[in-house]
Amino acid sequence: MPGVRSVAFGAWVRAASLNETRERMGVSHLLEHMVFKGTGRRSARDIALSLEQLGGSLDAYTSREHTVYQARVLDEHLEIAADVIGDLVFEPVLRSSDLALERNVVLEEIAMVEDTPDDLVFELHNAAMWGDHPLGYSILGTRETVSALDVPDLQNLHASAYRPSQVLVAAAGNVDHDELLDILSKTGWHDRQGSGVVGTAPVPKPAAPSRRRIERPGSQTHIVLGSPTLGHDDRRRHALVLLSVVLGSGMSSRLFQRIREELGLAYAVYTFQNFYATSGVQGVYVGTAAATADAALAAIEEELAKVVEHGLQDDEIAQGKGQLKGQITLSLESPTARMYRAASVDLYNEPYRTLDEMLAQVEAVDPAEVHALAREFLVPDRQTVLTLGPAAPKARRPAKRRARPHG
Repeated sequence: MPGVRSVAFGAWVRAASLNETRERMGVSHLLEHMVFKGTGRRSARDIALSLEQLGGSLDAYTSREHTVYQARVLDEHLEIAADVIGDLVFEPVLRSSDLALERNVVLEEIAMVEDTPDDLVFELHNAAMWGDHPLGYSILGTRETVSALDVPDLQNLHASAYRPSQVLVAAAGNVDHDELLDILSKTGWHDRQGSGVVGTAPVPKPAAPSRRRIERPGSQTHIVLGSPTLGHDDRRRHALVLLSVVLGSGMSSRLFQRIREELGLAYAVYTFQNFYATSGVQGVYVGTAAATADAALAAIEEELAKVVEHGLQDDEIAQGKGQLKGQITLSLESPTARMYRAASVDLYNEPYRTLDEMLAQVEAVDPAEVHALAREFLVPDRQTVLTLGPAAPKARRPAKRRARPHG
């Protein structure tokens, strides 16, 4: 991207919560935290200053399938970014003294989610939908599992996963491919040793659809309803995304217009979807008052049922295609988004497609296929529904009138 003066640089480790056992839940996320506590060449403060003092940024996150370390820097500082991230990924010291402190930081992060109901409801919904499969585990882990993790657990994961064969590097921005290879060579990436082995995640087996209400104090009731869907490599993915866009992406969507504009039942209502290597999830979120939670859920299910029965109208299909193509085009003006797209091509074994080819895929989505996906994945009775919030207020009985004496 020669029109920018920056570079986004990242390293994807092919190990995350999907590869964990229930007893070691959260170990990938804890290791991601611990590498920032120091390496053989840098202290925690050195790491923090390395890019920030240059106006850049450095961060990391753990997802269900990958642990990602990424930087955004001026193009002239790419070599420093590559050196720092290589140091983090391959040379952390993993000291017991640091673990005692960082474990507490992660426990505070867990507490923050517990105190944020519109985050917590998604955790609870995942657990209800996927049951004992790792897709239902918390990426952060639980208080019990995180408290039980020790340095050998981190060292074992690092020795098996943080090795060249399990790491993908991607970059985008004002950078040339050959220049990037030279920088990786200078900063020691080609000198790293070890093949690494990451355990294979079991085939997803979602639990039967269920409805669960969890009471907790609060001003709102938070509802998530959703179901398992397609894997990342399914050719129908674009049609499913278009369906989600028309249903609940933006102010013009069906759910926004119905739930918020017409009924006034919620401030936030939207659809979501995630695609993993072998499965995926689609769903709807709404936050509403306890007194109107049942009405909001019923209205959402009514909209889903309409799409299941009738599909989308031609003008909705056209609007959804235009919206989706615009989102794709605008997102790819960001170096970070370009970096993510470059990485996903390799992570999911996809052919590289130009922007025009991607837009052509969206334009080619068949309305009949969209309707078929709605019938397969949006039937209200097939949704797992998780409701989190205060108990609904009981209807007040009319007061009995006391008989008054004549007089």
